[in-house]
Amino acid sequence: MSSFVFAPPATASVPVAGRSERFPVHRIYCIGRNYAEHAKEMGAAVTPEDPIFFMKPADAVVCDGADVAYPPATMDLHHEVELVLALGQGGRDLDEASALAAIWGHAVGLDLTRRDLQAKAKAKGAPWDVAKGFDASAPIGAIRPVSETGVLSNGVLRLDVNDQLRQQSDIADMVLDSAKILMALSRFYTLQAGDLVFTGTPSGVAALARGDVFHATFPGLPELRGRMI
Repeated sequence: MSSFVFAPPATASVPVAGRSERFPVHRIYCIGRNYAEHAKEMGAAVTPEDPIFFMKPADAVVCDGADVAYPPATMDLHHEVELVLALGQGGRDLDEASALAAIWGHAVGLDLTRRDLQAKAKAKGAPWDVAKGFDASAPIGAIRPVSETGVLSNGVLRLDVNDQLRQQSDIADMVLDSAKILMALSRFYTLQAGDLVFTGTPSGVAALARGDVFHATFPGLPELRGRMI
């Protein structure tokens, strides 16, 4: 039996709606510029033939209702509300049928972004890692199994901050739908059970401050609530 020089960290996990079992997180993948209006507000082009992917560490998840610490090294933290896919199986070079079959459930999440650091990285042509993949950068609601909802292709994704609407769009407006995201992503990585895939954010991204309360919703999915501290 293998031994370790110190105890390995606990597996990051997310609650499953209506169940005692939790969803173990393997990796967190994200896609950028997957809503045309968001790409426009960021001064960027939509590139469905060459999608932009990036990652967050698995332990960046923060579950519903928890306080979220404002991260260091930024003066411009932004919210990006997203539909999240939770995978129950994976593979490489997925076709549409196998991509859809890989979706185990859905959740609502926030891709928190240190926008000032992202802007600096873009200006230098550098990676976005410190802008996207920091501690507590992936708040997420409980996952609802696809057996209860079917694969979601439409419905209004919404984010309110301090009871004021910030972001709202139908997921039907995504440039790449869920299957196409997974098909493209599986060309670069071997997807696995436990992966979370953030599917992009609509327009309306803006700053969060300490003390702000956020509330993200999508019909039929558990709500996501939290507070910046």
